[in-house]
Amino acid sequence: MKRVLPPLNALRAFEVAGRLGSFKEAAAELHVTHGAVSQQVRLLEEWLAAPLFERHNRRVVLTLAAKAYLEEIGPLFEQLSQATTRYGVPLTASRTLSVNASATFTLRWLVPRLAKFRAEHGEVEVKVETSNASVESLKDIYDVVIRGGPDTFYGYAMRPFLSEERVPVCSPALLQRLPLRITEDLRLHTLLHTSSLPRLWPDWLARAQAPALRPASALTFDHFFLTLQAAIDGIGIAMGPTALVADDLAAGRLVAPLPGPGLPSRSYCTYIPDGKTTDELVVQFCAWLEHEGGVYKRFPNE
Repeated sequence: MKRVLPPLNALRAFEVAGRLGSFKEAAAELHVTHGAVSQQVRLLEEWLAAPLFERHNRRVVLTLAAKAYLEEIGPLFEQLSQATTRYGVPLTASRTLSVNASATFTLRWLVPRLAKFRAEHGEVEVKVETSNASVESLKDIYDVVIRGGPDTFYGYAMRPFLSEERVPVCSPALLQRLPLRITEDLRLHTLLHTSSLPRLWPDWLARAQAPALRPASALTFDHFFLTLQAAIDGIGIAMGPTALVADDLAAGRLVAPLPGPGLPSRSYCTYIPDGKTTDELVVQFCAWLEHEGGVYKRFPNE
């Protein structure tokens, strides 16, 4: 006879939440977010067509039927765990670390440094996905999400690890054709813009006390990494975030010809689901990020 089984992930979430009496503690044990546990429990309730918990503000209480259900299925999970321990084939100690970050940050800062992390943690497979979606709108759960901040999101712990400011940068070859010694010299140049960051140049010019300055021309790109590449290729002047162009400045691909001012910018932060904050691998990766973020130099001669 065909077995009638509910969704097993949902059943597992219910068993842990019911046993611990808390969605938050269940999220910590399962290494997922509070919202993920709630979603799985709701899925099981829909499958059973019956409520499992009574929700009282921040507390959840099992219904009488759910309590009886838990008493029957709870021992089954324990039996499954014991059987797996007895008969399971030992696996290698390899682990996958899932990271979500913006494309520009990944391309210009994270990827060039990942070899260092891999050298120290060769057993770890790092899976990087890029997105500009806000933390709370991500559909999947990641071990580490990297975004600007500091911001606060329910179900996530936040730590800043890399600060920066924005300054005009360009190719040294461009300066051989057109000098750029003072802010007024920008009138001779092409200013490079990014459509998603339209205020960078106006804000910097205002800070440089030249809000009315008009450049020779302007060029706008839809992605910031294209704007930076155009600067490297000598097309014009870009507003470069010091953290993301530090390697280019050190290698001489870019220069920061003006003495200032720097335009303040948001820091880069890690956002960790509450259920993963004590995960050893996540802790190690975040500590590595903080170390790398603390040792970078704003300019090569610092």
